[in-house]
Amino acid sequence: MEDDAPVIYGLEFQARALTPQTAETDAIRFLVGTQSLKYDNQIHIIDFDDENNIINKNVLLHQVGEIWHISTSPADRGVLATCYNKPSDSKVLTCAAVWRMPKELEPGSHESPDDSSSTAHSLELLCHLDDTAHGSTACVTWEPTGDGKKVISLADNHILLWDLQESSGQAVLASSASLEGKGQLKFTSGRWSPHHTGTQVATANDTAIRGWDARSMSQIYCIENAHGQLVRDLDFNPNKQYYLASCGDDCKVKFWDTRNVTEPVKTLEEHSHWVWSIRYNHSHDQLVLTGSSDSRVILSNMVSISSEPFGHLVDDDDLSDQEERHPEEKSQEPPRDSVIATYEEHEDSVYAVDWSSADPWLFASLSYDGRLVINRVPRALKYHILL
Repeated sequence: MEDDAPVIYGLEFQARALTPQTAETDAIRFLVGTQSLKYDNQIHIIDFDDENNIINKNVLLHQVGEIWHISTSPADRGVLATCYNKPSDSKVLTCAAVWRMPKELEPGSHESPDDSSSTAHSLELLCHLDDTAHGSTACVTWEPTGDGKKVISLADNHILLWDLQESSGQAVLASSASLEGKGQLKFTSGRWSPHHTGTQVATANDTAIRGWDARSMSQIYCIENAHGQLVRDLDFNPNKQYYLASCGDDCKVKFWDTRNVTEPVKTLEEHSHWVWSIRYNHSHDQLVLTGSSDSRVILSNMVSISSEPFGHLVDDDDLSDQEERHPEEKSQEPPRDSVIATYEEHEDSVYAVDWSSADPWLFASLSYDGRLVINRVPRALKYHILL
């Protein structure tokens, strides 16, 4: 039974890392990483059964430390990367590693939930990325359309391109570049563009957004003061190759055309505190999710700058002859951008939002108190988009 009501899951640990299982396009699955100083940290595998509206969970032990970031291979459903804290000589460094989950926890090979939810499983370490030689790792991003063999990690002021070889058992540093100059030269986040045959990456540091060519590791563009304060997150429009969205501590969400970076194409000011996370819907790029320290999740309809500015999301093949003969009768008044819904199920800072890779209408949000909420795009809007 499909229903718009949210489904809530409590982790019992603080948490800020969330990802869908990117390579899994059949089952609805999210991974959440915990932040606990006292107990062993864990990755919770959240499988959502949308027919019965229930969550099944499995737990992976992540004993090496608190998880700050988690990302999954686009090609292998069993492989993931984490960035985690490791105390060393009186200071804490954030390391990155690539892991494999046990075979029986890969989607499609379900044990009965009774057995699995009570036992914690181990992760198999495949390789370390860098192991702090370049400083603390903020995030790891995978080549989106690749075979899962290329990742970029951002460590302090270094952008590092890795080749994962020997079934990901070894990470070889293929190339790198560094931020130079004044200001806070520390990367906060980055995303690998799904366009340009996988050659472009965007990064955030301080108030700046930069584009990089992954082949030469040279800078393509720089938006010096993209936000008034720290830029927290970025995402690429999945359908428009030059469009990029960003959010930050100035409470704003901005949309950019990377061919002309003097001004944002659009700015949203709906949140009342730092905006930590922004994600475009993978199929319908007018749907944009944001999560903030105001403990709200906002779903916006950015139709004017989407790939379907007239709200028409049907393939040309689906048009009847009649529609093709009279295209001029279509209204040319573009629908207005608007907030579709504001979700108030969290009581703490929302550090991450993300869409399911299996169901384009379903998304998850995670707040620091360990509350994971699964929501759906309101049904009325869904049908409006499809019609």
